[in-house]
Amino acid sequence: MTNLIKQEIAASSEDTEVVISVDNVSKKFCRNLKRSLFYGIQDIATELVGGRRKSDTLRTKEFWALKDVSFQLRRGEALGLVGSNGAGKSTLLRIISGLIKPDTGSVKVRGRVAPLIALGAGFNPILTGRENIYANMSVLGLSTKEIEERFQDVIEFAGIADAIDAPVQTYSSGMAARLGFACAVYIEPDILLIDEVLAVGDISFRMKCYQRLAKLRENGTAFILVSHNPHVVLNVCESSIYLQKGKLITSGETEAVIRKYEEDLSLGGTDAPLGVMYLPEKPKSESLGVDVVSLYFKDEQGNLLATPFCGEPAYLCIECKAHKTIDNANIGVLITALSGQNERILYITSGSDNELLEILPGGVEIQMQMPYCCLLPGLYSAKIYIKEGICSFDIVESFRFAVKASKVTSQSLFYQPRKWKVMNK
Repeated sequence: MTNLIKQEIAASSEDTEVVISVDNVSKKFCRNLKRSLFYGIQDIATELVGGRRKSDTLRTKEFWALKDVSFQLRRGEALGLVGSNGAGKSTLLRIISGLIKPDTGSVKVRGRVAPLIALGAGFNPILTGRENIYANMSVLGLSTKEIEERFQDVIEFAGIADAIDAPVQTYSSGMAARLGFACAVYIEPDILLIDEVLAVGDISFRMKCYQRLAKLRENGTAFILVSHNPHVVLNVCESSIYLQKGKLITSGETEAVIRKYEEDLSLGGTDAPLGVMYLPEKPKSESLGVDVVSLYFKDEQGNLLATPFCGEPAYLCIECKAHKTIDNANIGVLITALSGQNERILYITSGSDNELLEILPGGVEIQMQMPYCCLLPGLYSAKIYIKEGICSFDIVESFRFAVKASKVTSQSLFYQPRKWKVMNK
Protein backbone atom coordinates (compact mmCIF):
# COMPACT_ATOMS: atom_id res chain seq x y z
CA MET A 1 0.00 0.00 0.00
CA THR A 2 1.44 3.36 -0.97
CA ASN A 3 1.91 6.19 1.50
CA LEU A 4 -0.70 8.23 -0.39
CA ILE A 5 -3.36 5.54 0.11
CA LYS A 6 -2.43 5.23 3.79
CA GLN A 7 -2.82 8.98 4.25
CA GLU A 8 -6.23 8.96 2.54
CA ILE A 9 -7.47 6.15 4.78
CA ALA A 10 -6.21 7.95 7.87
CA ALA A 11 -7.90 11.19 6.79
CA SER A 12 -11.15 9.32 6.14
CA SER A 13 -10.98 7.76 9.62
CA GLU A 14 -10.44 11.18 11.19
CA ASP A 15 -13.41 12.63 9.29
CA THR A 16 -15.76 9.99 10.72
CA GLU A 17 -14.84 11.22 14.22
CA VAL A 18 -15.91 14.80 13.42
CA VAL A 19 -19.50 15.27 14.64
CA ILE A 20 -19.76 19.03 14.06
CA SER A 21 -17.99 21.00 11.35
CA VAL A 22 -18.56 24.76 11.30
CA ASP A 23 -17.08 26.41 8.19
CA ASN A 24 -16.94 30.23 7.87
CA VAL A 25 -20.36 30.70 9.43
CA SER A 26 -21.80 34.23 9.59
CA LYS A 27 -25.18 35.45 10.84
CA LYS A 28 -26.60 38.96 10.74
CA PHE A 29 -29.55 40.54 12.54
CA CYS A 30 -31.36 43.85 12.29
CA ARG A 31 -31.75 46.14 15.30
CA ASN A 32 -34.96 47.73 13.98
CA LEU A 33 -38.10 45.55 14.16
CA LYS A 34 -39.99 47.13 11.24
CA ARG A 35 -36.94 47.07 9.00
CA SER A 36 -36.22 43.47 10.07
CA LEU A 37 -39.73 42.41 8.99
CA PHE A 38 -39.29 44.25 5.69
CA TYR A 39 -35.95 42.52 5.08
CA GLY A 40 -37.55 39.16 5.86
CA ILE A 41 -40.30 39.69 3.29
CA GLN A 42 -37.74 40.95 0.79
CA ASP A 43 -35.56 37.86 1.23
CA ILE A 44 -38.54 35.48 0.85
CA ALA A 45 -39.63 37.25 -2.32
CA THR A 46 -36.09 37.07 -3.73
CA GLU A 47 -35.93 33.30 -3.11
CA LEU A 48 -39.40 32.73 -4.63
CA VAL A 49 -38.40 34.36 -7.92
CA GLY A 50 -35.10 32.48 -7.95
CA GLY A 51 -32.96 35.52 -7.22
CA ARG A 52 -29.76 35.59 -5.20
CA ARG A 53 -29.76 37.10 -1.72
CA LYS A 54 -26.85 39.36 -0.78
CA SER A 55 -26.18 37.41 2.41
CA ASP A 56 -22.57 38.53 2.70
CA THR A 57 -23.29 42.27 2.97
CA LEU A 58 -24.96 44.35 5.67
CA ARG A 59 -28.01 46.47 5.02
CA THR A 60 -29.09 49.53 7.02
CA LYS A 61 -29.41 48.81 10.77
CA GLU A 62 -27.99 45.29 10.38
CA PHE A 63 -24.99 43.92 12.29
CA TRP A 64 -22.98 40.72 12.33
CA ALA A 65 -23.91 38.52 15.30
CA LEU A 66 -21.35 36.02 13.96
CA LYS A 67 -18.68 36.60 11.33
CA ASP A 68 -16.62 33.87 9.61
CA VAL A 69 -16.50 31.41 12.53
CA SER A 70 -14.93 28.00 11.88
CA PHE A 71 -14.16 25.01 14.13
CA GLN A 72 -14.65 21.25 14.45
CA LEU A 73 -15.95 19.08 17.28
CA ARG A 74 -14.97 15.42 17.49
CA ARG A 75 -16.65 12.45 19.10
CA GLY A 76 -16.27 12.47 22.91
CA GLU A 77 -14.75 15.97 22.93
CA ALA A 78 -15.86 18.75 25.30
CA LEU A 79 -15.51 22.22 23.81
CA GLY A 80 -15.88 25.38 25.91
CA LEU A 81 -17.43 28.49 24.38
CA VAL A 82 -16.59 31.73 26.21
CA GLY A 83 -17.21 35.41 25.62
CA SER A 84 -19.08 38.38 27.05
CA ASN A 85 -22.82 38.92 26.64
CA GLY A 86 -23.56 39.67 22.99
CA ALA A 87 -20.49 37.80 21.73
CA GLY A 88 -22.62 35.42 19.62
CA LYS A 89 -22.42 32.26 21.75
CA SER A 90 -26.16 31.51 21.89
CA THR A 91 -26.57 32.44 18.22
CA LEU A 92 -23.89 29.89 17.31
CA LEU A 93 -25.62 27.16 19.34
CA ARG A 94 -28.96 27.94 17.72
CA ILE A 95 -27.41 27.63 14.27
CA ILE A 96 -25.82 24.29 15.13
CA SER A 97 -29.11 23.00 16.58
CA GLY A 98 -30.95 24.00 13.39
CA LEU A 99 -33.20 26.61 15.00
CA ILE A 100 -31.87 29.33 12.68
CA LYS A 101 -29.91 29.28 9.43
CA PRO A 102 -26.56 31.00 8.82
CA ASP A 103 -26.38 33.76 6.21
CA THR A 104 -23.04 32.52 4.93
CA GLY A 105 -20.96 29.41 5.50
CA SER A 106 -22.07 25.90 6.37
CA VAL A 107 -22.63 23.64 9.37
CA LYS A 108 -22.39 19.85 9.10
CA VAL A 109 -23.74 17.79 11.98
CA ARG A 110 -23.41 14.02 12.27
CA GLY A 111 -25.60 12.36 14.88
CA ARG A 112 -28.47 13.15 17.21
CA VAL A 113 -28.32 16.62 18.76
CA ALA A 114 -29.86 17.57 22.13
CA PRO A 115 -29.87 21.35 22.64
CA LEU A 116 -29.91 22.35 26.32
CA ILE A 117 -30.34 26.01 25.44
CA ALA A 118 -33.42 26.80 27.54
CA LEU A 119 -34.51 24.02 29.87
CA GLY A 120 -38.23 23.36 29.73
CA ALA A 121 -38.79 25.98 27.01
CA GLY A 122 -40.56 23.44 24.80
CA PHE A 123 -42.92 22.17 27.47
CA ASN A 124 -46.68 22.68 27.12
CA PRO A 125 -47.80 24.19 30.46
CA ILE A 126 -51.26 22.63 30.22
CA LEU A 127 -49.95 19.08 29.75
CA THR A 128 -48.74 16.99 32.67
CA GLY A 129 -45.10 16.17 33.29
CA ARG A 130 -45.71 12.65 32.00
CA GLU A 131 -47.25 13.92 28.76
CA ASN A 132 -44.48 16.45 28.27
CA ILE A 133 -41.82 13.76 28.65
CA TYR A 134 -43.34 11.78 25.79
CA ALA A 135 -43.82 14.88 23.63
CA ASN A 136 -40.37 16.34 24.32
CA MET A 137 -38.36 13.15 23.89
CA SER A 138 -40.23 12.19 20.72
CA VAL A 139 -39.32 15.59 19.22
CA LEU A 140 -35.69 14.84 20.13
CA GLY A 141 -35.87 11.63 18.07
CA LEU A 142 -36.90 8.75 20.36
CA SER A 143 -39.60 6.19 19.57
CA THR A 144 -42.44 5.51 22.01
CA LYS A 145 -40.80 2.20 23.00
CA GLU A 146 -37.47 3.94 23.73
CA ILE A 147 -39.22 6.61 25.82
CA GLU A 148 -41.03 3.94 27.85
CA GLU A 149 -37.72 2.19 28.55
CA ARG A 150 -36.17 5.40 29.91
CA PHE A 151 -39.25 6.99 31.47
CA GLN A 152 -38.55 5.90 35.05
CA ASP A 153 -34.91 7.03 34.83
CA VAL A 154 -36.06 10.47 33.68
CA ILE A 155 -38.47 11.08 36.56
CA GLU A 156 -36.01 9.69 39.13
CA PHE A 157 -33.25 11.96 37.81
CA ALA A 158 -35.56 14.98 37.81
CA GLY A 159 -36.86 14.12 41.29
CA ILE A 160 -40.48 14.98 40.47
CA ALA A 161 -42.22 11.62 40.89
CA ASP A 162 -44.90 13.12 43.16
CA ALA A 163 -45.83 15.74 40.57
CA ILE A 164 -45.43 13.73 37.37
CA ASP A 165 -49.20 13.74 36.67
CA ALA A 166 -49.70 17.42 37.52
CA PRO A 167 -49.73 20.12 34.79
CA VAL A 168 -46.30 21.63 34.18
CA GLN A 169 -47.75 25.11 34.81
CA THR A 170 -47.97 24.10 38.50
CA TYR A 171 -44.23 23.28 38.61
CA SER A 172 -41.65 25.63 40.05
CA SER A 173 -38.99 26.91 37.63
CA GLY A 174 -36.49 24.53 39.25
CA MET A 175 -38.74 21.50 38.73
CA ALA A 176 -39.28 22.39 35.06
CA ALA A 177 -35.52 22.88 34.58
CA ARG A 178 -34.71 19.50 36.16
CA LEU A 179 -37.28 17.78 33.95
CA GLY A 180 -35.92 19.51 30.84
CA PHE A 181 -32.35 18.44 31.60
CA ALA A 182 -33.43 14.86 32.35
CA CYS A 183 -35.32 14.58 29.05
CA ALA A 184 -32.32 15.83 27.06
CA VAL A 185 -29.61 13.69 28.66
CA TYR A 186 -31.63 10.47 28.65
CA ILE A 187 -32.06 10.45 24.90
CA GLU A 188 -28.31 9.64 25.01
CA PRO A 189 -27.43 12.05 22.17
CA ASP A 190 -24.32 12.13 20.04
CA ILE A 191 -24.01 15.88 20.66
CA LEU A 192 -25.09 18.05 23.59
CA LEU A 193 -25.32 21.83 23.32
CA ILE A 194 -25.31 23.34 26.82
CA ASP A 195 -26.00 27.07 27.26
CA GLU A 196 -25.61 28.19 30.91
CA VAL A 197 -28.26 25.69 32.01
CA LEU A 198 -25.94 24.12 34.61
CA ALA A 199 -26.31 27.28 36.69
CA VAL A 200 -29.87 26.28 37.64
CA GLY A 201 -30.94 24.08 40.54
CA ASP A 202 -29.37 23.37 43.89
CA ILE A 203 -25.86 22.03 44.41
CA SER A 204 -26.97 18.38 44.65
CA PHE A 205 -28.78 18.57 41.31
CA ARG A 206 -25.81 20.27 39.64
CA MET A 207 -23.48 17.53 40.91
CA LYS A 208 -25.86 14.94 39.48
CA CYS A 209 -25.80 16.80 36.14
CA TYR A 210 -21.99 16.76 36.02
CA GLN A 211 -21.92 13.04 36.83
CA ARG A 212 -24.41 12.30 34.07
CA LEU A 213 -22.44 14.41 31.58
CA ALA A 214 -19.24 12.55 32.48
CA LYS A 215 -20.97 9.21 31.87
CA LEU A 216 -22.34 10.38 28.51
CA ARG A 217 -18.91 11.56 27.47
CA GLU A 218 -17.38 8.20 28.34
CA ASN A 219 -19.89 6.69 25.92
CA GLY A 220 -18.79 9.03 23.14
CA THR A 221 -21.15 12.01 23.47
CA ALA A 222 -19.51 15.27 22.44
CA PHE A 223 -20.69 18.57 23.84
CA ILE A 224 -20.28 22.32 23.60
CA LEU A 225 -20.50 24.13 26.92
CA VAL A 226 -21.32 27.84 27.20
CA SER A 227 -20.62 29.30 30.62
CA HIS A 228 -19.58 32.62 32.13
CA ASN A 229 -17.94 30.70 34.96
CA PRO A 230 -14.32 30.06 33.90
CA HIS A 231 -13.79 27.41 36.58
CA VAL A 232 -16.60 25.28 35.13
CA VAL A 233 -15.09 25.50 31.64
CA LEU A 234 -11.58 24.76 32.95
CA ASN A 235 -12.74 21.65 34.77
CA VAL A 236 -14.94 20.26 32.01
CA CYS A 237 -13.34 21.23 28.69
CA GLU A 238 -9.82 20.56 27.42
CA SER A 239 -10.24 22.95 24.48
CA SER A 240 -12.24 26.16 24.04
CA ILE A 241 -13.00 28.98 21.63
CA TYR A 242 -13.37 32.65 22.53
CA LEU A 243 -15.88 34.85 20.72
CA GLN A 244 -15.95 38.65 20.85
CA LYS A 245 -18.64 40.64 19.04
CA GLY A 246 -19.28 37.71 16.72
CA LYS A 247 -15.65 37.07 15.79
CA LEU A 248 -13.50 34.12 16.82
CA ILE A 249 -10.63 35.70 18.75
CA THR A 250 -8.69 32.57 19.71
CA SER A 251 -9.11 28.82 20.12
CA GLY A 252 -7.09 26.00 21.60
CA GLU A 253 -6.17 24.73 25.05
CA THR A 254 -8.75 25.97 27.57
CA GLU A 255 -6.40 27.57 30.08
CA ALA A 256 -4.81 29.78 27.42
CA VAL A 257 -8.20 30.74 25.97
CA ILE A 258 -9.62 31.65 29.40
CA ARG A 259 -6.49 33.67 30.19
CA LYS A 260 -6.89 35.69 26.95
CA TYR A 261 -10.61 36.24 27.66
CA GLU A 262 -9.96 37.48 31.19
CA GLU A 263 -7.10 39.72 30.08
CA ASP A 264 -9.47 41.39 27.61
CA LEU A 265 -12.09 41.80 30.35
CA SER A 266 -9.55 43.46 32.64
CA LEU A 267 -8.61 46.02 29.97
CA GLY A 268 -12.13 47.20 29.29
CA GLY A 269 -13.66 48.11 32.63
CA THR A 270 -11.85 51.01 34.27
CA ASP A 271 -9.53 53.92 33.62
CA ALA A 272 -7.54 53.24 36.80
CA PRO A 273 -4.74 50.65 36.79
CA LEU A 274 -6.04 47.21 37.75
CA GLY A 275 -4.99 46.30 41.30
CA VAL A 276 -4.59 49.91 42.46
CA MET A 277 -7.45 52.12 43.63
CA TYR A 278 -7.32 55.72 44.84
CA LEU A 279 -10.34 57.28 46.56
CA PRO A 280 -11.06 61.00 46.96
CA GLU A 281 -10.34 62.30 50.44
CA LYS A 282 -13.47 63.20 52.40
CA PRO A 283 -13.80 66.50 54.29
CA LYS A 284 -13.43 65.92 58.03
CA SER A 285 -17.04 67.06 58.51
CA GLU A 286 -18.27 64.15 56.32
CA SER A 287 -15.96 61.49 57.80
CA LEU A 288 -17.27 58.90 60.24
CA GLY A 289 -13.85 58.54 61.82
CA VAL A 290 -11.76 56.43 59.43
CA ASP A 291 -11.62 56.80 55.64
CA VAL A 292 -10.09 54.46 53.07
CA VAL A 293 -7.90 56.52 50.71
CA SER A 294 -6.27 53.81 48.58
CA LEU A 295 -6.06 50.04 48.00
CA TYR A 296 -3.20 48.06 46.48
CA PHE A 297 -1.05 44.93 46.79
CA LYS A 298 2.55 44.60 47.97
CA ASP A 299 5.05 41.76 47.99
CA GLU A 300 7.02 40.59 51.05
CA GLN A 301 9.70 43.22 50.41
CA GLY A 302 7.17 46.06 50.40
CA ASN A 303 7.20 46.61 46.63
CA LEU A 304 3.94 47.40 44.85
CA LEU A 305 2.35 44.48 42.98
CA ALA A 306 0.30 45.30 39.89
CA THR A 307 -1.25 41.84 40.18
CA PRO A 308 -0.71 39.11 42.77
CA PHE A 309 0.39 35.70 41.51
CA CYS A 310 -1.39 32.47 42.36
CA GLY A 311 0.61 30.49 44.92
CA GLU A 312 2.94 33.36 45.88
CA PRO A 313 2.92 35.79 48.86
CA ALA A 314 0.76 38.91 48.53
CA TYR A 315 -0.27 41.61 50.99
CA LEU A 316 -3.58 43.38 50.47
CA CYS A 317 -2.97 46.94 51.71
CA ILE A 318 -5.72 49.28 52.88
CA GLU A 319 -4.40 52.81 53.30
CA CYS A 320 -6.58 54.88 55.64
CA LYS A 321 -6.79 58.33 57.22
CA ALA A 322 -8.07 58.22 60.79
CA HIS A 323 -9.50 61.19 62.69
CA LYS A 324 -9.81 59.35 66.01
CA THR A 325 -8.53 56.30 67.85
CA ILE A 326 -10.26 53.00 67.11
CA ASP A 327 -9.49 50.30 69.68
CA ASN A 328 -11.13 47.25 68.13
CA ALA A 329 -11.35 47.80 64.38
CA ASN A 330 -12.81 44.96 62.33
CA ILE A 331 -11.70 44.76 58.69
CA GLY A 332 -13.89 42.77 56.30
CA VAL A 333 -12.90 41.57 52.82
CA LEU A 334 -15.50 39.92 50.56
CA ILE A 335 -14.14 38.69 47.22
CA THR A 336 -16.30 37.76 44.23
CA ALA A 337 -15.33 36.51 40.77
CA LEU A 338 -15.91 39.08 38.02
CA SER A 339 -15.70 36.62 35.13
CA GLY A 340 -18.12 34.10 36.63
CA GLN A 341 -21.64 34.57 37.97
CA ASN A 342 -20.41 37.05 40.58
CA GLU A 343 -20.30 34.17 43.06
CA ARG A 344 -18.73 34.74 46.45
CA ILE A 345 -15.24 33.28 46.49
CA LEU A 346 -13.88 34.35 49.87
CA TYR A 347 -15.09 36.23 52.96
CA ILE A 348 -12.53 37.15 55.61
CA THR A 349 -12.79 39.42 58.65
CA SER A 350 -10.14 40.33 61.19
CA GLY A 351 -12.80 39.89 63.88
CA SER A 352 -13.40 36.23 62.98
CA ASP A 353 -9.61 35.75 63.19
CA ASN A 354 -9.69 37.22 66.74
CA GLU A 355 -7.38 40.00 65.61
CA LEU A 356 -8.10 43.23 67.55
CA LEU A 357 -6.72 46.02 65.37
CA GLU A 358 -5.89 49.40 66.90
CA ILE A 359 -5.99 52.41 64.59
CA LEU A 360 -4.43 55.69 65.80
CA PRO A 361 -5.19 59.14 64.38
CA GLY A 362 -3.30 60.01 61.20
CA GLY A 363 -2.24 57.97 58.21
CA VAL A 364 -2.18 54.18 58.57
CA GLU A 365 -1.69 51.17 56.29
CA ILE A 366 -3.62 48.02 57.25
CA GLN A 367 -2.24 44.85 55.68
CA MET A 368 -3.96 41.51 55.17
CA GLN A 369 -0.83 39.41 54.73
CA MET A 370 -1.34 36.28 52.65
CA PRO A 371 1.61 33.84 52.82
CA TYR A 372 0.12 32.33 49.64
CA CYS A 373 -2.45 33.82 47.31
CA CYS A 374 -4.84 30.90 46.87
CA LEU A 375 -7.06 32.55 44.25
CA LEU A 376 -6.90 31.01 40.79
CA PRO A 377 -5.83 33.21 37.86
CA GLY A 378 -8.74 35.44 36.92
CA LEU A 379 -10.56 38.70 37.60
CA TYR A 380 -11.96 39.55 41.02
CA SER A 381 -13.74 42.31 42.88
CA ALA A 382 -13.35 42.92 46.62
CA LYS A 383 -15.81 44.69 48.91
CA ILE A 384 -13.85 46.08 51.87
CA TYR A 385 -15.20 47.65 55.04
CA ILE A 386 -13.94 49.00 58.38
CA LYS A 387 -16.16 48.62 61.44
CA GLU A 388 -16.11 48.71 65.22
CA GLY A 389 -18.99 46.72 66.65
CA ILE A 390 -22.07 47.75 64.68
CA CYS A 391 -20.59 51.12 63.75
CA SER A 392 -19.38 51.25 60.14
CA PHE A 393 -16.68 53.82 59.30
CA ASP A 394 -16.13 53.29 55.58
CA ILE A 395 -16.99 50.82 52.78
CA VAL A 396 -15.38 50.32 49.37
CA GLU A 397 -17.91 48.49 47.22
CA SER A 398 -15.68 47.29 44.38
CA PHE A 399 -11.90 47.04 44.30
CA ARG A 400 -11.06 45.26 41.03
CA PHE A 401 -7.91 43.20 40.70
CA ALA A 402 -6.50 40.33 38.68
CA VAL A 403 -4.58 37.26 39.75
CA LYS A 404 -2.03 35.84 37.34
CA ALA A 405 -0.49 32.38 37.02
CA SER A 406 3.07 31.64 38.04
CA LYS A 407 2.56 27.90 37.62
CA VAL A 408 0.07 25.45 36.15
CA THR A 409 -3.21 25.62 38.10
CA SER A 410 -5.76 24.45 35.53
CA GLN A 411 -8.26 21.71 36.40
CA SER A 412 -8.46 23.13 39.95
CA LEU A 413 -11.00 25.16 41.89
CA PHE A 414 -8.39 26.74 44.20
CA TYR A 415 -4.65 26.72 44.85
CA GLN A 416 -3.51 24.40 47.62
CA PRO A 417 -0.15 25.34 49.22
CA ARG A 418 1.87 22.16 49.60
CA LYS A 419 5.20 20.43 50.17
CA TRP A 420 6.34 16.98 49.01
CA LYS A 421 8.36 14.53 51.02
CA VAL A 422 9.35 10.85 50.71
CA MET A 423 9.45 8.93 54.01
CA ASN A 424 11.58 5.78 53.96
CA LYS A 425 10.34 2.97 56.18
